[in-house]
Amino acid sequence: MRLTMDRLKSGKGIILALLLLSISGLFGCGAATSTNGSSSSAQGLALATSSLTFGTVVAGSNTSLTDTLTNTSTGTITIIAAAASNSSFRVTAPALPLSLSPGQSTNLTVAFVPQTSGKPTGTITLSAGKGQLQIAVSGTAVNAGALSLNPSSLSFGNVVLGKSQTESVSLTNTGGSVVTVNQASASSSSFSISGLTLPLSLNPGQSTTFSVLFTPQSTGAVSGSIAVAGNASLSAQTSSGQAVSVSTSASMSGSGVTSGQLSATPSFIDFGNVAVGKSQAQAATLVNSGSTSITISQVSSSAGFSISGISTPATIGAGKSINFSVTFSPTASGLDTGSIVFSSNATNSTLNFPLSGIGVTAGALTANPSSLSYGSVQVGNSRSLSPTITNTGGSTITISQATVTGSSFTVSGLSTPTQLTAGQSLTFTVTFAPKSAGSLTGTLTITSNAPNPSLPISMAGTGTSSGQLGISPASLSFGSVTVGSTKGLTGTLTATGSSVTISSVSSNSSEFTIAGLTLPTTLAAGQSATFTVNFKPQASGSASASLTFGSNASNSPAITATGTGAAGIQHTVGLAWQASPSSVTGYNVYRGTQSGGPYAIINSSLVSATDYTDNTVASGTTYYYVLTSVDSEGLESVQSNQVKAVVPTP
Repeated sequence: MRLTMDRLKSGKGIILALLLLSISGLFGCGAATSTNGSSSSAQGLALATSSLTFGTVVAGSNTSLTDTLTNTSTGTITIIAAAASNSSFRVTAPALPLSLSPGQSTNLTVAFVPQTSGKPTGTITLSAGKGQLQIAVSGTAVNAGALSLNPSSLSFGNVVLGKSQTESVSLTNTGGSVVTVNQASASSSSFSISGLTLPLSLNPGQSTTFSVLFTPQSTGAVSGSIAVAGNASLSAQTSSGQAVSVSTSASMSGSGVTSGQLSATPSFIDFGNVAVGKSQAQAATLVNSGSTSITISQVSSSAGFSISGISTPATIGAGKSINFSVTFSPTASGLDTGSIVFSSNATNSTLNFPLSGIGVTAGALTANPSSLSYGSVQVGNSRSLSPTITNTGGSTITISQATVTGSSFTVSGLSTPTQLTAGQSLTFTVTFAPKSAGSLTGTLTITSNAPNPSLPISMAGTGTSSGQLGISPASLSFGSVTVGSTKGLTGTLTATGSSVTISSVSSNSSEFTIAGLTLPTTLAAGQSATFTVNFKPQASGSASASLTFGSNASNSPAITATGTGAAGIQHTVGLAWQASPSSVTGYNVYRGTQSGGPYAIINSSLVSATDYTDNTVASGTTYYYVLTSVDSEGLESVQSNQVKAVVPTP
């Protein structure tokens, strides 16, 4: 029993273990009998044949043969099990166990199921109550039919459009069963198959030859494949019955090329507007896009157009090109069309290269105004005028340069080079900033490719003298001023000669500052403005400063300020109060600058005494004080009555 359990645990031993148990139950332990397989009957069972030969079968498929099993005894016989010694054979019918009455027969079906090629043999063993009966089995397994193309890739090289090239291909059945070829196709319309009549049967090892044609439909590389498919019979002797699909393919490549073909790049030239009497040239290229050389025998051009760069006869190799130039020289205004005609031995023997252009009157440049007058401008100031230049002609003008003479004149908004199309205008700015008094002149010269290549614009203006800025008094003395306090003294600024614009003020000492002026401010000639100089000493001792005024005046006036910082008197306020009748820990002192508060505490810790001195008061300030008491639990009382203290100045 222990052995049976061990066999049950090992997977494939399950049937054998059960079989041993069944046999043990029928025959008794070790009492089974066996036959040598040479007889068609044993212990009352008889077979019609003692051996089965399956012939040739494709590996992976199956075939079956039937034998007849008969009970020749006078009692019932039970067939318990059937076992095959080789996995390529198995009993598929009848279902076991099976009991046969005396004289009863049944069909025994054995299947041949080879998985690999070879010639397997074996025995089928039937176990019954009276012993065992064996049948010898044998068969031959071969691989299924398979297709192969040789060569497996085809390269046709270059083939001219409209032509074909043929290559031969061999198709072979490399398998072990008959293959019926029923399909052959090409993946590209440029390839086709001929010489292969379908359906076609190929025995194992048999070959056939057919042709593949490459007929390019367009220029350029072409790739594709041919595919051959059919059915491989699962029987090695015939193509009938069950079959499996088989296929093979071969890759193909080739290039379609053309004979000489002439083209031009660009395909046409439009010269646009060209001034009458002028010429304009543009480049172009002749290209041979075919696979053979081209010879250009003749070149002709229409009136108004000419060609250079090609001498006939001229040869252009396959895939090569040559450059040439076409020139348009209009003799009158208006649209002019024509062509260059190339005659050659190309497929397109005549190539017309279209041309067009418009003859226009030459551009002309004018200025408005033609001169610039700025009047009087004070030295240090400036004035700008905006002239406009216009192309009054019929062709585009390129302005290459703008030159200014006269150091007091500058140009902005006119960058060079710049183009003006017919009728186009450009407005820019010319600024007069006199550097000295007196009459000043200059010239703006605009250089272009117009018939008037140099357009002068005259400029004139008068520089007037700058104004003078006077300060009164020239110095300020502040005397003694308490440190931290501020004292202000006034002064006067006056413009003379011309108007003066004051743009900034500065002091070389932070203790002296200027107030009362909104900058920038302009004073007309004879006009005055007052200002205030404030002295706020930061420390005791002498102090001085120079205060300057930035302006467009011809002079740079300054005022001198002096003063002395005096140390202030340190005042204190003494406070005293009656002790609280309650038990308290201490007192808090509060101070404010308004009667009735708000107040702020001024002691850093509780005051235990009944007096306090405030050392943080400022001169000239009135203070208001109140007091609270604090008990041992930190509770604070209501505020006391308010007292007032006036701190003198200084």
